[in-house]
Amino acid sequence: MSFLTQYFPVHDPTWVFFIVLLIILFAPIIMGKLRIPHIIGMVLFGVLIGEFGLNIIERDDSFEQFGKIGLYYIMFLASLEMDMDGLRKNLKRIPVFGILSFSIPFLLTFVTCKWALSYSTLASLLLGCIMSSNTLVAYPIVGRYGLQQKPSVTLSVGGTMISLLISLIVLATLVASNNGNSSFMFWTIFLLKFVAFCAGMFLLIPRLTRWFLRSYSDTVMQYIFVMSVVVLSAAMSQAIGIEGVFGAFLAGLILNRYIPRISALMNRIEFIGNAIFIPYFLIGVGMLININLLFEKEGVIWIVLCMVIFGTVGKALASYIACLGFKLPLSSGHMMFGLTSAHAAGAIAMVMVGMKMEIAPGEFLVTEDMLNGVVIMILFTCVISTIVTERSAQKIVLRDAEFAPTDEQHDDEKFLVPVKYPEYANRLVTLALLMRNPKLNRGIVGLNVVYDDENMRRNQVAGEKLLEQITKHASSADVLMQTQVRIAANIANGIKHAFNEFQASEIIIGLHMHKEISAKFWGQFHQSLFNGLNRQIIMARLHTPLNTIRKIHVAVPSRSQYEPGFYRYLDRLARLAENLECGINFNARGDTTELITEYMKVKHPRVRVQYFNMEHWNEMPALAATIKPDHLFVVVTARKGTVSYKNAQERLPEELTQYFSGKNLMIIFPDQHGNASTMTFAEATHTEELSAYDNIRIFINNIFRKRAQSIQ
Repeated sequence: MSFLTQYFPVHDPTWVFFIVLLIILFAPIIMGKLRIPHIIGMVLFGVLIGEFGLNIIERDDSFEQFGKIGLYYIMFLASLEMDMDGLRKNLKRIPVFGILSFSIPFLLTFVTCKWALSYSTLASLLLGCIMSSNTLVAYPIVGRYGLQQKPSVTLSVGGTMISLLISLIVLATLVASNNGNSSFMFWTIFLLKFVAFCAGMFLLIPRLTRWFLRSYSDTVMQYIFVMSVVVLSAAMSQAIGIEGVFGAFLAGLILNRYIPRISALMNRIEFIGNAIFIPYFLIGVGMLININLLFEKEGVIWIVLCMVIFGTVGKALASYIACLGFKLPLSSGHMMFGLTSAHAAGAIAMVMVGMKMEIAPGEFLVTEDMLNGVVIMILFTCVISTIVTERSAQKIVLRDAEFAPTDEQHDDEKFLVPVKYPEYANRLVTLALLMRNPKLNRGIVGLNVVYDDENMRRNQVAGEKLLEQITKHASSADVLMQTQVRIAANIANGIKHAFNEFQASEIIIGLHMHKEISAKFWGQFHQSLFNGLNRQIIMARLHTPLNTIRKIHVAVPSRSQYEPGFYRYLDRLARLAENLECGINFNARGDTTELITEYMKVKHPRVRVQYFNMEHWNEMPALAATIKPDHLFVVVTARKGTVSYKNAQERLPEELTQYFSGKNLMIIFPDQHGNASTMTFAEATHTEELSAYDNIRIFINNIFRKRAQSIQ
């Protein structure tokens, strides 16, 4: 073996990167067979190849740089994927848990270090700061199980940020007092810098983000922009005297509403982070750990045991006290403990600060034994954190499965998206992505219909290129897309035939941008389409990217609750609002609002909803004053002869052109043959006063609907 040692450690960047890639590739495979969370595998492989292991690779500047970005990435993803509505609902709980997560480990560690390890007061306070903070090392496990929106995860992420911020402030106090700078003026300047930093970020970054996303649709450019904001925020955070992880977390909070969870941009952010930066960080942490010290020095074992036991017990007490106080399930307490119990690069950064604090000439605060104890403690807490988080995630998934709706798989959801213009096609596909149910894991159908004329071949080639474009766009969000270029003598008939062939449930189609009214408002074939097809049709005219939409306004006609597709379009709008994390306002009559309210509370409780009374359809133009450029106005209309149709809807093209020109617009024709409401004729007539003609029409519709269902 001695002849091999001459080649190690490897210095060539190509071979170093190759070895790291092999670890990233094989660590999950090996750990999966051993049923160990693969995050532990990354850390252990880092120990193996590092200076204190087989010395295959030196921990050079690349691990320092990529590792720091990986740490920023973890904090950024944690806040980016946070449920903002859940954050608002837990605004009172998060500070409580954050203070508990800081104070209990801090006090336990301080007392232990002071009396059991005989450290000085300053050293005990420093170690208290280290053990009261934590790093979300196990957060990728949460993402893998899709639990980012759970209250326990929201509390853990928010509590982590608060405990970390308090720890950093206490650390800054220790450094300032040791240097003799803890004056009133010092803290005044520090507070002003902190407030200016936060205010500047919240005022400038949203405006800059909206402008950039509206101006540039290329997802690569958008990704570079997002990462620039994250790194800039981290750098500015360091400049004011707080670790960069706080800035990265703050950037995620600000960008949260502009990056939908189901989008190509989010997919790229998660992919690159989980593939490169986060593994680099974990491997780099492992390379710092020297296991040999446990056997070489007895004092190190005692230091590690004290810090691991009392620091971990402190985090556990904080988690389970909060769990009981907030009346959460025990599995949520396990999750909170698992996420908040790990210590990693943040602990290293703090102990490095202590190594530079000179308490006497030539004597520094942090000794070698203390440094080694902290580094080895990182390994043990990372193992504890990942195991507890993995098991609690599995329990939460099983718990939710017991209460999951059993009829979800019977939903016939399948979107057909006819496209014609390359510059607009991606927005329609994005709309379908935001409205679809990801749990069903069904693809989208892309369609391009060309006329059967002398330009057919040329248009066919152009259509294939367009469908290839939207296929790439859908695949970047991990959604399968079926495509077809269809030749037809009539566009509307071509769409209807494709709709039946693919067994689609609804259509999302673009609405023209010109300002003409009357019959031309619907374009060349739109009117023929919704008159000849009784399934849900969504027509969209989007002037701005969907991820910049801040509010959805919906105008619902009276008696819309009697339409068979009532709950279908409510579900699509609720999913859109949920994924965009924006509020939705329903304008409808009282009886319709009651059913909408009940549905939203049961099926989509996280969506922020407001209700406004609209007694008559002719009140709709008055809504124009409330629609801003970054709002979406949705009109639920009806076909002639249906229950909710009224003569006032004949003026819809003129009203939309006159009052809503230049607005983001969506028009929905509800499903006529979908999953019908179970409301009977007697229930309908008792719900509101209808004319005899309307009652007869409801009764006849119910008969035909039941017959259609029996045939199917």
